[in-house]
Amino acid sequence: MSVSNTHRPISPARRHFLGVSAALAGKVVGIAALASIAVPPSSQAAPGNGGGWGGGAGGGKGHCFLKGTRVLTSRGEVRIEDLGIGDLVKTMRGEDLPIKWIGRNTFRRSGASWPKMVVPIRVSRFAIDDHTPHTDLYLSPGHALFIDGFLMEVRDLANGTSIAPDAPPDMETIEYFQIVLNTQEVIWAEGAAVETFGGGNLDLFTNFVEYMRLYPNDPCSAIPLVAPNLSTGQAHLHALLGLGASYFIDVRDPLQEAYEQFAARAEELAA
Repeated sequence: MSVSNTHRPISPARRHFLGVSAALAGKVVGIAALASIAVPPSSQAAPGNGGGWGGGAGGGKGHCFLKGTRVLTSRGEVRIEDLGIGDLVKTMRGEDLPIKWIGRNTFRRSGASWPKMVVPIRVSRFAIDDHTPHTDLYLSPGHALFIDGFLMEVRDLANGTSIAPDAPPDMETIEYFQIVLNTQEVIWAEGAAVETFGGGNLDLFTNFVEYMRLYPNDPCSAIPLVAPNLSTGQAHLHALLGLGASYFIDVRDPLQEAYEQFAARAEELAA
């Protein structure tokens, strides 16, 4: 299989992974050596596809669902701002689980434009397939979709058309909400499979004091991820190695494949 990506669009995460690998070409001999390399998260790489959003905590980890997003619950789709503690959300593993808490972050525009780390990314209606999402879905850049058994942050799938940063020019306030369960789960938002909160940075939410009041004895320990997040360098590397990747051969990369698939679909729909 050719190592060339000349005729294929490359996702930001894939571009970063290949860039790191190429820089170490003279020092790496086979998979065993590659496995020992610590690859930094893609969110800290130079932005690709004209995205330009920042990394780290500001990249979306504490933001998540834009106000107005409809989440599938035991009583049907409900706007996220209307959900509360104890409401049951539908999960991919078949259980309706109660919401433990909902984190919130509100941003107010102070200049002519929004900081890029705050601008939501729009996953257009039917960007994923003929049914998904069934309505435009707006997520913070670092929020992950669940695709083919992996978590993939939406910024790494942005193709500039069907998946792209989008904030209405007249919007003065951007409000994000995040669902926290006892475990990280895959739920449905506007018909798309997405993650609930995972990790341990609940203090990124501006209403964290509420969580501490409700759960004073909760150590706020990290919630394990429901699946590997391919937008982090280490998980991406492990996934490629697990699929039989060689340093010298361009083999199947689930994140890159998803990026290509959605980009190609966007072109077909626009034709």
